[in-house]
Amino acid sequence: MSYLMFMLFFGMVLGLVVVASNPSPYFAAFGLVVVAGVGCGLLTGAGAAFLSLVLFLVYLGGMLVVFAYSAALAAEPYPEGVGSRPVAFSAFVYLCVVGLISSMYWGGWYGSSWLCVEELSDFGTNRADIAGLSLMYSSGGGMLVLGAWVLLLTLFVVLELTRGLGRGTLRVA
Repeated sequence: MSYLMFMLFFGMVLGLVVVASNPSPYFAAFGLVVVAGVGCGLLTGAGAAFLSLVLFLVYLGGMLVVFAYSAALAAEPYPEGVGSRPVAFSAFVYLCVVGLISSMYWGGWYGSSWLCVEELSDFGTNRADIAGLSLMYSSGGGMLVLGAWVLLLTLFVVLELTRGLGRGTLRVA
């Protein structure tokens, strides 16, 4: 299990480097989908299988919308991929920075902290992800509605800003 979690963490770092170093929204959106899948794998390894499934479905639905917007707004005939020289150089720099920072904290990481949530109690009757999900909907319902409202408002603001120069609030004087 430790090797699987290590590989998932390594895949997450590589996916985040692809997102950070890529100027083209096509490949950056693909990197975000990879990071979402690896992050859900990490949650499953930690014992939150149901939360991982819900997060994966919701996040991929949101990423579909973001990818459609980014593909519509950035019509590049030849987008730069990970294999191009500037993107590979910035990815190498980001990996060196991550390696330098992780070497400073190398002695503090232990594989025993990657236990599943259910392994910490002897005779648990509750699953941690189901209890957390019910608590989120019972006590955090107002925050859930507020978050949905903010996301809807953000969608309308982005649509208004990117609508064009002839119409909308941002006009050339």
